[in-house]
Amino acid sequence: MRRLWLSLIPLLFASCFGREVETLVIRGSDTEVNLVLQLAENYMDTHSGVSIAVTGGGSGTGIAALLNKKTDIANSSRSFKDSELQLAAERKLEVVPIIFALDALSFIVNENLPIEQLSIEQLRGIYTGEISNWSEVGGPDQTISLYGRQSNSGTFTFIQTHILKGNYSPDMKQMNGTAQIIEGIKRDKAGIGYVGIGYIVNSEGQVTEGIKVLCIQGEGQSWAVSPLEPANITNGSYQIVRPLYQYLDGAPEGIRKAFLQYELSPEGQKIISENGYYAINDTYRKKNEKYLESK
Repeated sequence: MRRLWLSLIPLLFASCFGREVETLVIRGSDTEVNLVLQLAENYMDTHSGVSIAVTGGGSGTGIAALLNKKTDIANSSRSFKDSELQLAAERKLEVVPIIFALDALSFIVNENLPIEQLSIEQLRGIYTGEISNWSEVGGPDQTISLYGRQSNSGTFTFIQTHILKGNYSPDMKQMNGTAQIIEGIKRDKAGIGYVGIGYIVNSEGQVTEGIKVLCIQGEGQSWAVSPLEPANITNGSYQIVRPLYQYLDGAPEGIRKAFLQYELSPEGQKIISENGYYAINDTYRKKNEKYLESK
């Protein structure tokens, strides 16, 4: 409710004084929603006469909204699918991708489960159903409870493509959002789920109570790496990292461009880093420049 009022305050204030309000609608990724809400709040604090509405629902929801011209910006934790690009072309949309942050995906278990690390190969076996008991990976004799996202989630797609390289086990519980996965793991002593680090680590680096973040042994590695150490993300030691996208129809102008530039500015990137995500590197920065440079 507080965030709703924050987005309405500029609108009410401006209308009282007869000023035109610039509005921006952003929809999509559940992974990105809290981060973009924080960025939007900070932006509106210093830009009166601007109203930014941010909602989640999943990457697929945001992309569908963009394709149907129901949003200005689509948040997505995955790239466009070929079928979506084809639909965009049929509707004469010019899909423009902006990468504004990096996200480390973590695998979490109940804090009382005596498991500290897994390999990517073991994760693949667990989530495809080939491994069904914790005793098979050095844990107690308990049936593994799988938690994941629904198929319209970019996180669902990323894990399937980059970790499983196949289909999920039909026994996986498909949760509506990240918060539901976290709550499920807190209650389920045999559960495992995947969530973005930004969702479970506060600004002091403390992990949400009731869960444990696993160290992951990547492919080609002989040791397990924690995603809780920022250096492991920036130096590439932790392998489950992905770019976070914001898609637009056409090169950004006006309020769309101004807000994107704010997100990519030193101030915006600092906010991103303080909220459990990671600033983009030079490679992504250069990709963004061609869409944001002045005409």
